[in-house]
Amino acid sequence: MPLLYGGFGLVLLALWIFCLLDVIVTAEEDCRNLPKGAWILIVLFLPEVGSILWLLAGRPQTMARPGGLPYKGNTGAFPEYDRPGRFVPANPDDDEEFLRRCRQRAEEQRRAYREQQRQTEGNQDQ
Repeated sequence: MPLLYGGFGLVLLALWIFCLLDVIVTAEEDCRNLPKGAWILIVLFLPEVGSILWLLAGRPQTMARPGGLPYKGNTGAFPEYDRPGRFVPANPDDDEEFLRRCRQRAEEQRRAYREQQRQTEGNQDQ
């Protein structure tokens, strides 16, 4: 019987440590129902009840990423598109510098292709 109570005590200790660390690493804006400081005090001073309350009423329901969208794993998109603070013009036509660079790059690719075609035609003639 003491082994059972000791095991139950270890489970409660592990739950308390997990919940306390979880409250600490959770962002302030992700905490539900109470401010983060209140959750820390509740879990710290009421270990069993506070841990269960945190899991049921305070812990964020989904992992959130910047922008407020839930994390859905690897979507195959490039991570720089999710970077917070990234400037994205609402209309690509408004970004003249981007359009100018695209035109230059396209023209360079056309020139390189024409040069490659001339070289292959010259090699075939010989």
